[in-house]
Amino acid sequence: MSTGRKELRHSELRGQILQLIRDPKYRPLDKTEIADALGYNASRRSEIRPLLRELEQEGEIARIRKNRFVLPDTADLVTGTLTVHEAGYAFLTNEKAGQADLFIAAENTGTAMHGDRVVARINRPAELSRARRPRAEGRIIRILARAHHEIVGTLQHTRNFFYVVPDDPRLVHNIYVQRAPLNGRVPNPADKVVVQLEQWESRHVNPEGKIVEILGPRTAPGVDIISIIRKYHLPVAFPREVLEEAERISEQISPEMRAGREDLRSQFILTIDPDDARDFDDAVHVEELSSGAWRLGVHIADVSAYVRPGGALDREAQRRGNSVYLPDRVIPMLPERLSNGVCSLNPQVDRLTHSVFIQFDKNGRMRGARFARSVIRSAKRLTYKEAYAILKNPPRDQLGNRLHTAWKLAALLRRKRFEHGALDLDMPEVKVIVDKKGHPVRFERVENDESHQLIEEFMLAANEAVARELKNRGTPAIYRVHENPDAEKLAEFREFVLTHGIRVGDLTHRTEVQRLLESIRGTPEEHPLKIGLLKSLKRARYATAPLGHYGLAKSNYTHFTSPIRRYADLAVHRALADRDLSRKNAPTFSQLSSIAEHISASERNAAEAEMDAVKMKKLEFFEAQINARDPQIFDGVVIDVRNYGLLIELPEMLLTGLVHVSTLTDDFYIFSPTQRQFIGRQTRRRFAVGDKLRVYVARVDQFKRQIDFAVADLRKTTPAKRGGKPRR
Repeated sequence: MSTGRKELRHSELRGQILQLIRDPKYRPLDKTEIADALGYNASRRSEIRPLLRELEQEGEIARIRKNRFVLPDTADLVTGTLTVHEAGYAFLTNEKAGQADLFIAAENTGTAMHGDRVVARINRPAELSRARRPRAEGRIIRILARAHHEIVGTLQHTRNFFYVVPDDPRLVHNIYVQRAPLNGRVPNPADKVVVQLEQWESRHVNPEGKIVEILGPRTAPGVDIISIIRKYHLPVAFPREVLEEAERISEQISPEMRAGREDLRSQFILTIDPDDARDFDDAVHVEELSSGAWRLGVHIADVSAYVRPGGALDREAQRRGNSVYLPDRVIPMLPERLSNGVCSLNPQVDRLTHSVFIQFDKNGRMRGARFARSVIRSAKRLTYKEAYAILKNPPRDQLGNRLHTAWKLAALLRRKRFEHGALDLDMPEVKVIVDKKGHPVRFERVENDESHQLIEEFMLAANEAVARELKNRGTPAIYRVHENPDAEKLAEFREFVLTHGIRVGDLTHRTEVQRLLESIRGTPEEHPLKIGLLKSLKRARYATAPLGHYGLAKSNYTHFTSPIRRYADLAVHRALADRDLSRKNAPTFSQLSSIAEHISASERNAAEAEMDAVKMKKLEFFEAQINARDPQIFDGVVIDVRNYGLLIELPEMLLTGLVHVSTLTDDFYIFSPTQRQFIGRQTRRRFAVGDKLRVYVARVDQFKRQIDFAVADLRKTTPAKRGGKPRR
């Protein structure tokens, strides 16, 4: 049977099952009874079983007692992914659009772990909720799929037992293990290890597992990043067939490869990237026309010219989904021969590109777009720092004039974008600088300055133009979507904002969100409130329908500009070139949907790995401060006041820690909840949100990923164990 006929039969049978179960007269049936009801004899029942499992996994149907199937709503059942808090309670994200999340008390999680896909039964409706923010409560009744079969953690021991503490604090249960030799080596306490989970059936006992890999001592150089790689199942080496296919690609561009392409090698085209970037996949040039209008050219590395659909390179790139950027290394989507070589838009060499030419009128409105396969020769490679320095000074040469002209257009587009409703959700980043052994030596705060904004606006414009073109053509493609947030989530976030003493209106109105973001800009609360807002919004993802982008306020949007490091962009390049390809080579809608779902998941995984690695390096840096001979004093700001202490943020490192009230030893401090302050009983000294404090590291908890600070000017002398005066 052909693949097309199989898909049609699969779809028809799926529809029959759902129609049966949705019938108002349906009574719960098991798989055999469902097959009988559909007229399938014993020889064809095997077709029913996998479809029932598939529908259950998707949450379309639910299995109840005696393995009978029903619609989830009819039995107060919810299917979704479990998000566990470090304290043990959890939330179940409802997979049905518009449905609220379910609160799961710690005692009702059963043996489910963070990230598992589960089924929960609602046991308390929202109106009877005991929580401060009313929501329905539930109890886990079935685990559909484990998120973790192997867990990375640190080996610990008591007098009688060995156990592993998971690196992820959301995995709240320690795992008991046997300390057995592995490949001739016995794991030692404080070793990082990988544990394979055994069947866990009772919450009343801890899970058990088997150590399957010893990564090395926790403090040994490089072990922390190796543990991140293993924890997130990141690929390291490329398969041999992938490297062999890459080696067959010539680094020289032949006349045959240039044939039929638009020759742009005489244009003054430049790239702007981070200082340490090695793969350059976007370049730009801008012209201001005599009429006041603008012509923008965005030129993107034509990876699709080298990575053919279905080949070894393509299969591996799709499996990886994207590149991953860790503090001491990059795990690329494509082998170095492509990512840093033939596909990278290095200066003064010919490179194949996919170009977008956009016309803007003098007011920054897009008037037309043209697309072409092209060949360029980048005239200059700038770093963001170099570009910023040029923009902050009068232009002195052709490069300066070109860059200032480009910024003039970018500034216009940026202003128009925010006028149209875009949200300023940009967050500063902190880059960890490590030495040759991987130890963190300093942190570099990366601001979203004019040089970054210039490239950002041009990439956004190109992505929007490509998305509109694909939509108008009706070409099956992958879009970048960011759906509108749930009103309930925004209401919860509004309550959070009000607790900070900030007036805010109805956040379901975009203008009110913009007003809030403007009002907190530059304040101590900006960073935590922006994080809170991001958590209340839906997560951007990939989809086969152009559902628009809420944060950018764009109805058409996709990812086109980074095909070296994102598979989504490579797929979009192929879709845009579809007029030049045979339709039979194009992926089906079903295949595209599967790819979109996979790369959305791989993107989330990579983002979590990157954040985890940075947090780990920050903890390592501060842990070293405790025993340093010359410990540092850090500038911090109070971002919240709780009854147990002050939440401190170090702005230069974007790191939050706690000054516990017990360390405020110069007086007895009383917490004022209405003023959100600590007030000294004798001195009347006050600690409030916005106060700037100088602090030092008091404690680092690697397992809970927490840092405690102490206020520097409260201590009479430097503690002896710190061995010297603080650096001022």
